[in-house]
Amino acid sequence: MAIVVNKPIPEFESTATGDIRVTNTSHLGHVVILYFYPKDNTPGCTTEAMQFRDKYKDFVKAGATVFGVSRDNMRSHEEFKTKLELPFELIADTEEKMCHMFGVVKNKIMYGKKVKGIERSTFLIGADGLLKEEWRGLKVPGHVDDVLRAVKELQKTPALA
Repeated sequence: MAIVVNKPIPEFESTATGDIRVTNTSHLGHVVILYFYPKDNTPGCTTEAMQFRDKYKDFVKAGATVFGVSRDNMRSHEEFKTKLELPFELIADTEEKMCHMFGVVKNKIMYGKKVKGIERSTFLIGADGLLKEEWRGLKVPGHVDDVLRAVKELQKTPALA
């Protein structure tokens, strides 16, 4: 099932750091940000994680829960989270189920070789479980501010009865 703006997120179940179970319905009533990134401890991913970390209190104040998602295993995530003092949890999608569901697995060229990689992407899910906005193939500079702005706009919009 494809991910479509203004439609419900398809069923999924994953485990995040802190032994937290995350599903398509586990956070209903809360705005959720899922940001997909290629790999722990790489320059762009580290910068992006630190920017979400630095704005984390603003996201919480705006009513949003942040999750980072990559194919790294739980041990790598725990080390990355500790090293950067991340206040949010990271989802280990080692089998790429969420990555495929959200359509972020892309063919890339790295060092002249074709590889399958994760396209840096962020998804904003409303408290109603509907996908509200998506950013695909994004660049790190300014992105976290764009997501925070979208969360704040979402909170201004009255919920439909």
